[in-house]
Amino acid sequence: MTGIVGVHGIGKYNYYVEAGSSAEGAAEAMRLKWDRYLQAALGGEARTYFSEVAYFSHLLHDGEPSDGPQAFAAMNTSAQQVLMGWAKQSGLGEHLTGALRTFTGWLLARLDTRSAAFAKLFAPEVAAYLTDPVKRESSRQIVADVIRKNRPKVVIAHSLGSVVTYEALWAHPDLEVDLLLTLGSPLGMRNVIFERLLPAPINGRGERPKGVKRWVNIADKDDIAAIPPNLRGSFAGVDVEELVNLDWIDFHTAEKYLGCPALDPHLRPFLT
Repeated sequence: MTGIVGVHGIGKYNYYVEAGSSAEGAAEAMRLKWDRYLQAALGGEARTYFSEVAYFSHLLHDGEPSDGPQAFAAMNTSAQQVLMGWAKQSGLGEHLTGALRTFTGWLLARLDTRSAAFAKLFAPEVAAYLTDPVKRESSRQIVADVIRKNRPKVVIAHSLGSVVTYEALWAHPDLEVDLLLTLGSPLGMRNVIFERLLPAPINGRGERPKGVKRWVNIADKDDIAAIPPNLRGSFAGVDVEELVNLDWIDFHTAEKYLGCPALDPHLRPFLT
């Protein structure tokens, strides 16, 4: 099989810590896991599917997230604004008024445990990427370098990784990919990500990067990161979209997405 490049999503800083503050070690540990996850989807023998996973989480992480109500209060203004936008997309923020401080307790008191745990990871990393030009460029460059080095026919980008990959492919038009497979992508999330994309959408529409021949988007129906789950309403050039039902608890994990049978028909043409 032609080597696949993976691009991870949120909440992967622990790989960096466990690898002794080594981004290379974190990327390799993740690659081994992603190989096992994808094997579940393809139903084949144990083998190397991913040539490399582009790892950038260490660039966006400023330390261990805190627990409880202090987590949101400790976020900087940019992170709070991202989380507010996400909450509104989820239908949680329609009655919000007043200052950010009044919103803090309101939101955390109404998030169920899985949403709260997700939000504490999601907002700070997304905000760091979208609001810090140095971190943004460095993350994009890592993804571009991994794609350029491995020259894969397939790139699988999960969660925030789909945003970084989308921008990296636009920023480096020399990169060519036969299949871009986005999983649980927040690319279309209005007031949080979509309007902040580079290049900026034109007349409310983004577009498939020029070097990508085919774009397939898969999202779980309950994934609160993939809002909206369908990207065709916001982007030209999405060839296939599939709404799946992974797990009511693990609605956003790479393990569930990579083990999803929906990947099989799209990856099968690249099996040798």
